[in-house]
Amino acid sequence: MTPAIKLAKQRNLDYQLHEYTHDSNAASFGLEAAEKLAISAERVFKTLVVMAEAGALAVAILPVDKTLNFKKMAKALSTHNMLTCKKVQMADPNQVERSTGYVLGGVSPLGQKKRLPTLIHVSAQAQVTIYVSGGRRGLEIELPPEQLATTLAARFADIIDD
Repeated sequence: MTPAIKLAKQRNLDYQLHEYTHDSNAASFGLEAAEKLAISAERVFKTLVVMAEAGALAVAILPVDKTLNFKKMAKALSTHNMLTCKKVQMADPNQVERSTGYVLGGVSPLGQKKRLPTLIHVSAQAQVTIYVSGGRRGLEIELPPEQLATTLAARFADIIDD
């Protein structure tokens, strides 16, 4: 049982687990999940960890088929008083693993070792449920986006490229 599943159980979230056999040659872990679970890519969300110029980390949750816009992410973090920053970049993979407790490709927004400021792309609000990593490759947690946001004290924002 991953820390993500433990947290979902503790909080009595309305979640379902979905497992599939992960292919280590998959080019995109998120697109692989959408394909193997036979669901639309707009419902599968990836978890990215970014670093602000001062070294602070933050989490972006966005559809697997979209690209994070660093300027929009930095602006949204500042607007929501989560971090004051003008720029963000992808965090170093080792730093991500130390901070979250998860390996890349299996980083769940739930059950991270340290709670980080978190933004979820606004498109999640149009979905009844979304899928996020369950804490390892080949495991997804399906849950309502509002429950995810409440659990993580996250905000919804436009953080992807147009």
